[in-house]
Amino acid sequence: MSSLASPIPPLSSEAPAWQRATEEPAWIRRLLIGIALTFLGLFLVLPLAVVLYGAFEQGLQVWYAAITEPDALAAIRLTLLVVAIVVPLNLAFGVMAAWAIAKFEFRGKSVLITLIDLPFAISPVVVGLIFVILLGSQGWLGPWLAEHDLRIIFAVPGIIIVIAFGTMPFVARELIPLMQQQGKEEEESSLTLGANGWQTFWRVTLPNIKWGVIYGVILCNARAMGEFGAVAIVSGRIRGETNTMPLHIEVLYNEYLFTAAFAVSSLLAGLAIVTIAVKSLVEWRDERQRHQAAA
Repeated sequence: MSSLASPIPPLSSEAPAWQRATEEPAWIRRLLIGIALTFLGLFLVLPLAVVLYGAFEQGLQVWYAAITEPDALAAIRLTLLVVAIVVPLNLAFGVMAAWAIAKFEFRGKSVLITLIDLPFAISPVVVGLIFVILLGSQGWLGPWLAEHDLRIIFAVPGIIIVIAFGTMPFVARELIPLMQQQGKEEEESSLTLGANGWQTFWRVTLPNIKWGVIYGVILCNARAMGEFGAVAIVSGRIRGETNTMPLHIEVLYNEYLFTAAFAVSSLLAGLAIVTIAVKSLVEWRDERQRHQAAA
């Protein structure tokens, strides 16, 4: 019996070669974390701190007077109006486009994906110029618009059009890979069990993509509020009428009204922070509900 027994090799205290190859020394991890934090501090935290300091440097009363000035209020109202129109439109388009691309096969699918990505490839200034050539008074459709007393360029409709075009990909691009990864087995099972198309969408598809929808809306909202190049071309920069918040900030800065420019900038940054806070609250509530359901 003893001759048949083979000695058991000692267990190696060293990690396998593949594991050692995927682990970095502690000093490299600390260095990378330090570089990332430094980058965020220089390009995110520091500019935000400079804006807030410039906005409140002369006191809260001066800040409040800057954002309640008539032209500033008009710019704020216009920005919020455009966001209220553009974001729901792109949300509906993004969900429908992602549904069609991820769940069905059809001719022209690659063309549709290319068109959705088009705003990423074109400069916003070029986008504004394209719509001026198309819809301006001397443009291709200009005479027809003038005959029907329709004003697009140098008016609010032109601003809505260029911002809707620039923000078109965000929701769709968040949802397309997510829907493709999830497949369509759950939808097919729902239809097999007797649910109709709307019931399948609201009770199966939408809960599975809700985080993609939220992230897409956040990106779309941020871009819509901060769009500058295309709006600068088609708006005409009419103070109190077609100036959005970014354009109004530029006007104030060029007139050396730095405190007022920083005040409006702080309000724009605050809207972005509120959007992120809402997203974090939704995530926290969803995580809490999942823990309660698991318990």
